[in-house]
Amino acid sequence: MEQFFVIFKDIILPVFILMTIGFYLHLKFKLDLSTLAKLNIYFLVPGFIFVKLYSATFGLALFIKVLLFFILLVVLLNFVALIVAKVMNITGGKKTTFANSVMFFNSGNYGVPVNDLVFRSDPFAMSIQVIMLTLQNIFLFSYGIFSLRAAKEGKLKAALGYFKMPVLYAMLSGVLLNAWNVAIPEPIWVSANYIADAMIAIALLTLGAQVAKMEFKKGLISVYVSVFIRLIGGPIVALMIITVFRLEGVMAQALFIASAMPTSVNSAVIAEEYKSHPDFAAQTVLFSTVASMLTVTVIIYLSRVLF
Repeated sequence: MEQFFVIFKDIILPVFILMTIGFYLHLKFKLDLSTLAKLNIYFLVPGFIFVKLYSATFGLALFIKVLLFFILLVVLLNFVALIVAKVMNITGGKKTTFANSVMFFNSGNYGVPVNDLVFRSDPFAMSIQVIMLTLQNIFLFSYGIFSLRAAKEGKLKAALGYFKMPVLYAMLSGVLLNAWNVAIPEPIWVSANYIADAMIAIALLTLGAQVAKMEFKKGLISVYVSVFIRLIGGPIVALMIITVFRLEGVMAQALFIASAMPTSVNSAVIAEEYKSHPDFAAQTVLFSTVASMLTVTVIIYLSRVLF
């Protein structure tokens, strides 16, 4: 019970404070959500990814292990999501947004604090979480955007359009400058860190503003199913992968907990930008974040029992 309140106070409450501010500001000023989404995608997220990749220090062996786990996790979750969507007759752009809400989870402003709390700033455990965070951002702002654009514009046009996204060049420059050990001039590095530090706050403010304009309806079965797959199905699939590959100790615990995070805030941001059922996307983020107060606590307990 004590850990439940610690997680709520240190992780959930700050998230909801920022969302509440966005909610209030939209009610008072009618914020332009399209502009907020563009600020996230074309300015804040590229800066965030560049800083994280440039400053990353994890080794190649650890990176490969986490990469293989991540690929298997998202592929299997996507497979489950598409089957469920077919059974529920979810089609078109909503099917893509539904699958994205299951595959993309909040490894940053939720996953990092949880990891830090559970493992008491263990550098090995945090390295695993940083890799998961990096892979999630790369995947979300590559395949995630491609899938939403392809649903409306076709695969070729969507693929060509991705090369215009600053996220791609932020990823490449962060990795290459890190690998080649190229020093970044102090004024540029300070500016980049200011941008990166602003990303989480603006993303949550955007989500709060999206919630303020929502029209909640009865029969949100697709939202509930998405939340169930994300919060329950994710850890089950992760446990299967961990068992098959016989992972153990801190690595198994960190990966298991990382798989239990709620739907990524940025999945709602890109849904808003590309007008692909943004209300559905925002509701899955909101509901999964609220429900995760209970489910993440349970997963943390099980990680200690199972591994």
